[in-house]
Parts: sequence; structure tokens; C-alpha cells
Amino acid sequence: MTGRNAIRGMWCATLTPLAASGAPDHRRLAEHSRRLLAIGVDGIVPFGTTGEGQSFSVAERRAGVAALVDAGIPADRIVAATGCAALPDTIELTRAAVESGCAGALVLPPFFFKDVGEDGLYAYYAQLIEAIADPRLALYLYHIPQVSAVAIPHDTIARLLRDFPGVVRGIKDSGGDLAHTKRLLARFPELAVFVGHEPHLPAALAAGGAGTICGIANLYPRLVRRLHDAAGTGNFAADLARVEAFIASLAGVPLFAAFKALLAALYADPQWAAVRAPLMPLDPQALRAWMAALAAAGVDPQRDGAKVVSG
Repeated sequence: MTGRNAIRGMWCATLTPLAASGAPDHRRLAEHSRRLLAIGVDGIVPFGTTGEGQSFSVAERRAGVAALVDAGIPADRIVAATGCAALPDTIELTRAAVESGCAGALVLPPFFFKDVGEDGLYAYYAQLIEAIADPRLALYLYHIPQVSAVAIPHDTIARLLRDFPGVVRGIKDSGGDLAHTKRLLARFPELAVFVGHEPHLPAALAAGGAGTICGIANLYPRLVRRLHDAAGTGNFAADLARVEAFIASLAGVPLFAAFKALLAALYADPQWAAVRAPLMPLDPQALRAWMAALAAAGVDPQRDGAKVVSG
């Protein structure tokens, strides 16, 4: 049955720490993942958008996921982001994720050519599934058109479900359009639909959504956990306001550099602030200004942040 054994809950689109050499730091990534899981995150998604995935080579991404498993992070609590512009690269990363026992693969559409039609998009995913040819493959489509400039049409999803039953388990909808998320849920009730925009989590869950795969969970996992768990009770207004205030504080700030700078502060580990070019770290003046805005947002690192549980 389509959607069988799909993941659910609150998953973290993990940041990728860099060593002084500029390579992904496997030790820091494993420590961060252990902290998140101990705090209550259901699973991690390395090398996605928040994890600067497209800045890393296929070899680096493969090695990063393998290192997590070798470090004792349960493979069934990892969904590897495997999408690339080149289909052979996506196939290689997806096959490695399946062979590692990961809970799934989160796959962007091909994003360099912007004018591909539905037939081309379908062919990309169909050829990926056929190349893997493994019943263990659990595919999660990744809809983030404001970044990829390539949307995933609903009719393409329907074709994939028809032609490859049981393979496509869900979709991460990071378009930031709650009406679109609700249309997905209405048309594809068999799929696990996750939101990437954290303020939409309560409404998406109420409409039958599976949860969230989000970046703020790197920094404030307790806050996102409460927002997820309280969705069914209606008692989430204060935490929703905190999440919205945090997002508002990011206006005009480089998103991933800011996330890493804050995590560096939470962990008292300056190396976490490093990003890979073409991204650049926040300059000290901008960092001070943003931290002041963050303090005014009223999200308490001591209560909600990632640092409280040691690795």
C-alpha cells in the first residue's frame, strides 16, 4: 500500500558542521544528532537545504551519512537528502541511503533546468526508482519551489503513485503556502505530508499532516517539539508566537549563517559558525544586531535551546 511505514513526527533538517579544513565534521555532526534525539527529535535529515547539501560533493554526502550510522545514530532515524541536479548523482546517493538502512531519501526535483515539463519531471523520478530497483526504497519528494524554481505538480505525484505503488511515501512541502499543503493532504491522504515552515505545523497536523522536517529544530528542539505535541490540544498559541517571532527576527539576515552562528553560541563552539562558500559567515556587527533582535523575540535558549542536553 502506498505510504506504508512512512515516517511521522518532528524531524530536524540538520545543519552541517565544518572542520577547520573546510570538510564536513563528522564528530560534531554525530554529537549534534545525539543531542537532538535525546531531547526528543524523532529523526534527522542531513544534507538538505538547511544542511547546505548542494555545497557538498557526492562523496562528502555519502561519507557524512555513513559516519552517522557508524557513530551509532540509528539508521531508521535518518532520512538522507539525496537530490542533485544530475540524475546519476541522485541515484548514487539514494542507493547508498537505502543500503545504509536509512528510513528514506528526500529528493529534490532536478533544479538547474527551469522549463522542464511534467513529463521530464516524471521521467527523472521514474528513472531514479527504476535504477534503485530495491523494495526498501522509501522516497520522499521535496517541494521547495522558491529555492529550486521547479515545483512538483500534483499530477506528477499521482502518476508516480500509480506506476510505483508503495515507493513514494510522502512529501516535504517547504513552499510556505498552507493552502497548497492542505490541497496535498486532500488529494493524497495516503502520503505522509510534512511542512518545512514551522508556523504551519499545528494547522497541517489538524488537516492530517505527518509532522515537520524543519531547520529551527537545530536550535530550539524543545520549542518545536511542544508545538508539534500541543497541536491536537489547541494549547500552542504562546509557542507559535515564539516561533513566529524568531522567524521575524531573521528578516534581512543570511539564514544559514545566522543558524550556525546561534548554534555556535548555544554550544560555546565557534567552529559551528563556519559555512562553505559561496555562503559567508555573519560579520560581527551583523551578528550583534541580530542577537539583540533575537533577545527581543523572547525565545529562551536555556529552556528551548539545543545545548541543555550534553552529547
